[in-house]
Amino acid sequence: MAELSYPLATGARAQVRAASGKAVAEITLGAALSGDVGARDVAISAETLQIQAGFAEHGGNRQLAENLRRAAELVAFEDDELLRFYDMLRPGRSSAEELESLAAALAERGAPRCASLVRAAREAYLRRGVIT
Repeated sequence: MAELSYPLATGARAQVRAASGKAVAEITLGAALSGDVGARDVAISAETLQIQAGFAEHGGNRQLAENLRRAAELVAFEDDELLRFYDMLRPGRSSAEELESLAAALAERGAPRCASLVRAAREAYLRRGVIT
């Protein structure tokens, strides 16, 4: 992180990459107008989220850093999956068993921090009697 400075889009444009792998410096108005910029070119990459988490941690904001690290795990999932996860996590929408299955699936697919969050939500919902 020593060679990077915040904000990333101005200080380290050549090193910061979109979810597609394209460098942020390549994402210009001209590229967009010519059709050379797609949806994955404007989506953040897991690596960039991890860098942002490092800045947050260094700045003393551990909770933001952890949120960014969970977000980095989620970039591998499709939008429809993310919406399904969100819906499942709403109080009363899933059983304790369904939430445990979701946590296991997240862990299996490389999202251990997200799995831990789902398990913590499951436990809180059980304590409050929101789910069974």
